[in-house]
Amino acid sequence: MKIAFCMMVLLTAIAAADPAPSALEADSSGWVNVMPSAGLKGWYRVPVPPGAPIGKEQWHVEQSGKILVCEGDGGHDMLLCEREFGDAVFHCEFCYTKVEGKAGYNSGVYVRNSKDGAIWHQAQIGDGNGGYLFGETSVADGKKKFFTTTGDVKDGRVTPAGEWNTIEITARGSVLTLWVNGAVTCEVKDCGNSKGLVGVEGEGYRIEFRNLKVKELR
Repeated sequence: MKIAFCMMVLLTAIAAADPAPSALEADSSGWVNVMPSAGLKGWYRVPVPPGAPIGKEQWHVEQSGKILVCEGDGGHDMLLCEREFGDAVFHCEFCYTKVEGKAGYNSGVYVRNSKDGAIWHQAQIGDGNGGYLFGETSVADGKKKFFTTTGDVKDGRVTPAGEWNTIEITARGSVLTLWVNGAVTCEVKDCGNSKGLVGVEGEGYRIEFRNLKVKELR
């Protein structure tokens, strides 16, 4: 009896530890490929903070058309897709170029941003850290407020530089949910923007992105 109970507890723990599939893996239908084409057509750069001088061009798409590269030598900016989305899932895969002796890798993935980048909702992605949501969202009377889920995240699930990661941000109503490498890490319940732009961030580190896809939720 005791052995059977222990086995049941063990199997339950193993099942709970199994990674949950991404939304893309669970259902591959209905996704829109938003990867920029050569020349970054359909995407544009916004300096961080908005209004600051824009750095030199640091983004390009590899010849295969499957990898978006930020060289990380053009300052701090966000690269935004011109198409607006409301309730949707943004799927993104990323990998930093590992540099021996370098630390503090930093970048992000965005949803429901304003066109000028003043309103932003970012999934933070670092080197074996991150996996949380933060940003500045709209509130009443045209104002905005800062939010962060850093205190809520115990395991951000981001792997070290040199390894590929998969994240998805689901925006439904006023709720933003972040899924990283097999599990949900955090949630924001008071997003003040019903729609906006998706995008990725360049912040001083070479990083590659692939499989940028959006699925609108009906």
